[in-house]
Amino acid sequence: MEIGQPSPARVRPGGPAPLLLRTEREHRTGLGTVSVLRARGTVDADNAGRLSAALAAHLADAERAGEHPLLDLTESYLACAAALRALAGPAGALARAGRALHVVQPRPHVRETLAAAGLPGLRAHATLTTALCALESGEAPPTEPGAAAPAEPRPSRG
Repeated sequence: MEIGQPSPARVRPGGPAPLLLRTEREHRTGLGTVSVLRARGTVDADNAGRLSAALAAHLADAERAGEHPLLDLTESYLACAAALRALAGPAGALARAGRALHVVQPRPHVRETLAAAGLPGLRAHATLTTALCALESGEAPPTEPGAAAPAEPRPSRG
């Protein structure tokens, strides 16, 4: 793709790329089974509800099976506010339970959109490797939207 050319996920003869959803599972030593929901294509007002329902089902299935859920938006384009709302419900439910939804999203527009939205319980990662490292370390979600993880307590002086 040349500089200035739209992403293939955005442009397609005949309209936006269709939304494709796929779940993959893999076992990681020391972590257990990781369940990755991969979304590919354009998330728009027409299919945002489908993404939200698939994500909610993915999280419920992972919970029942004792798996660690991840959402991979590497090949996705968030086309509208409905795309963010599709993530807000399931991520908010996890945040209320004190957990986080780890999202892999290396595309700059997705990263910027998720950061600006400040959805509670959402932990964005640039790569699948960093997301898996965060799961292995047991990284906790921030307590408020957009907040950083709590800092280590400072030793008292005196």
